[in-house]
Amino acid sequence: MDSRPLGNSGLTVAPLAFGGNVFGWTADEATSFSLLDAFVDAGFNLIDTADIYSRWVPGHSGGESEAIIGRWLKASRKRNRIVLATKVGKEMGAGQVGLSRDYIRRAAEASLRRLRTDHIDLYQSHDDDTTIPMEETLAAYDELIREGKVRAIGASNFSAARLALALATSRRLSLPRYETLQPLHNLYDRAPYEAELEPLCRAESLGVIPFYGLAKGFLTGKYRSEADLGKSPRGASVKGYLNPRGMRILGALDAVARELGATPAQVALAWQIARPGLTAPIASATSVAQLHELAGAAGLRLDTELIAALDAASAEGV
Repeated sequence: MDSRPLGNSGLTVAPLAFGGNVFGWTADEATSFSLLDAFVDAGFNLIDTADIYSRWVPGHSGGESEAIIGRWLKASRKRNRIVLATKVGKEMGAGQVGLSRDYIRRAAEASLRRLRTDHIDLYQSHDDDTTIPMEETLAAYDELIREGKVRAIGASNFSAARLALALATSRRLSLPRYETLQPLHNLYDRAPYEAELEPLCRAESLGVIPFYGLAKGFLTGKYRSEADLGKSPRGASVKGYLNPRGMRILGALDAVARELGATPAQVALAWQIARPGLTAPIASATSVAQLHELAGAAGLRLDTELIAALDAASAEGV
């Protein structure tokens, strides 16, 4: 299995990450355990979650995904086989939000308890917080790293300007730097990352682990009309992709998939895996069969002509 660095953190990961937002939501605990076992046993190691998962579900308060992962870690004893990533900063209720020193420290302790581990490999700022000085946030992470509770830090949902400021602040004050970025990026949603963030990440040698690698499931080909939106709890969020450009992308994925004997989902992820500077796209599955399908993307090789065809089909403004 190909192994790729997460920035300069010393951590290395396989080229596909599992998104833990489904744990305790569209995958119950038993299914989640099976998915985690299958993922690790297939040779992958980066598991990404967040404290807020899955607070949006009625009756949930957040932390459900972390708690399931924690129980799996205790039962499976596979902690030394994974790179465990979680996040802090999104609204958890009752003023629990943001990137202040006090809140980061409290949130980290809560995540460690739920995850049943003594350290988080990659602790990420889930959102930028312009109300808190960058120095305070980075100093809080520095404390956690010095205490052995965090190994490396990353950023998610940062603009290029704010990420550049964070990196400059780390250099200026000799504080830990964000070693990774988790941006929105996939074959449909390209511009948010490629326009300004990609050049910065490559120049700074940051690891890049984009979320929504399959555009909320759209790039699997499962949703091709509004009649398909009821196929899953996430279907309604896919409606915005049902346009001529989206259909053109699905057509290109279908063509490449037929040529390679693969599936559209595998091709969409392989396109990301092949992109220079991109470390590991994040994708989720709710069944072991789906997981095995996604895992096949890591072994799929796209030549320059196929990549060019996908690039052309997904170009904006055409």
